[in-house]
Amino acid sequence: MTAPTLSLIMPVLDEAASIEATLASLQPLTQRGVEVIVVDGGSLDATAALAAPLCTRVVEAPRGRACQMNLGAAAASGERLLFLHADTRLPNGTDRLIDAALSGLHCWGRFDIRLEGRHTLLPVIATAMNLRSRLTGIATGDQALFMTRAAFDAVGGFPDQPLMEDIEMSRRLKRCSSPACLRHKVVSSGRRWEQQGAWATILLMWRLRWRYWRGASPQRLAREYRHVR
Repeated sequence: MTAPTLSLIMPVLDEAASIEATLASLQPLTQRGVEVIVVDGGSLDATAALAAPLCTRVVEAPRGRACQMNLGAAAASGERLLFLHADTRLPNGTDRLIDAALSGLHCWGRFDIRLEGRHTLLPVIATAMNLRSRLTGIATGDQALFMTRAAFDAVGGFPDQPLMEDIEMSRRLKRCSSPACLRHKVVSSGRRWEQQGAWATILLMWRLRWRYWRGASPQRLAREYRHVR
């Protein structure tokens, strides 16, 4: 059996309500040979059982997105890795887009994002996220980070921290190359902004990022983030 060129790694936790629909949307990729690995962080619902028939493999892991993604990468067979949140949908032909993006000077990249929901600010927030990412070369996990296995290994995988692991990963990957910033959009849920308030969430995330850049501990920031939520 031919080894996959692309492995998709999805960290999950208590996603029973939506995991079947999420994985069903990935079937065109699996039919073209993409490996789909679901990494369950100790769900208390039926997430793992529901996911098993619809993916290549379910991996059990300690709770924590960075740890889950690293264990998923360790179990993956592909030479290219794509990390996808459970509430994010990919554009058509994702495997071909990544193949083209990583065939040149870039060893990692991300997609633009569109936020799905009713709040009138969501398109503005998404546009700001895409512009900020393009200007800084820093991506968030919502934008479906992808990279070569060689780049993943070179930076030691995702840092073992409870928050800002995507920001730190981007900073490390920038030492290997600039990111491929694809204008094709992933579609992600805007529920965080709708449930917690758009302006409140924007201000919270900017404050946390500012403090992280100033050297605040990600463990302390994670505690504050959980408290606010």
